[in-house]
Amino acid sequence: MSEKTRTGHCLCGAVKVSAVLTSDEAGACHCKMCQRWLGGPLIGVVCTPETVFEGQDAIAVYSSSDWAERGFCKHCGSSLFGRIKSDGTYHIPIGLLDDTEGLTLAHEIFIDRKPALYSFAEKTNQLTEAEFMAMYAAILATPSGKS
Repeated sequence: MSEKTRTGHCLCGAVKVSAVLTSDEAGACHCKMCQRWLGGPLIGVVCTPETVFEGQDAIAVYSSSDWAERGFCKHCGSSLFGRIKSDGTYHIPIGLLDDTEGLTLAHEIFIDRKPALYSFAEKTNQLTEAEFMAMYAAILATPSGKS
């Protein structure tokens, strides 16, 4: 197993993951969809399409937008992933992982959608919704993920 591969599982154990991280940086998403999906911000890591999920029969997928979908366990309701449709990139909540040692909170997106009631102590790179959408427009809009 690569040093950037982390294992994890849902609350009930029906779904297991071998997540292939793209870096040791975690990020927070404050968009309203993540808030509704998780009850707060998504704090997660970006993982490659080579990430493997065991227990496929227990995974339900919801198409949450034209460009992304979200997976959850049918049995316990655990949030498993957000996936970019065009390139298969996963965004895995850190709570799903067995070990988060060495990960750092490096960035926040949709910072203009963050409720005023919380703030993170870490200094992070912060993008508004417009900045994020402009930066990733080509990837999010094209079927192949190639611009």
